[in-house]
Amino acid sequence: MSIRIAVDGTALEGRDGQTIAGVLIGAGHRSWRTAASAERGVFCGIGICQDCLVTVNGVEGVRACQRTARDGDVIERESR
Repeated sequence: MSIRIAVDGTALEGRDGQTIAGVLIGAGHRSWRTAASAERGVFCGIGICQDCLVTVNGVEGVRACQRTARDGDVIERESR
């Protein structure tokens, strides 16, 4: 089953059960956050490093590598 999420206003498709990071990587995104003037994406992939943080449905600081993407999620980049 496929799902659709919106990332900074752009619709992306993924598979049911994928993490947000998985959907982003599958769509060709390697970074989706800016911190200390550098682009960040998945680094550790297990939720320890916090490089993959995004805002999901208005909730800041969500780890994209751990959060399962759900149909209709609205994802926004974070800058810190």
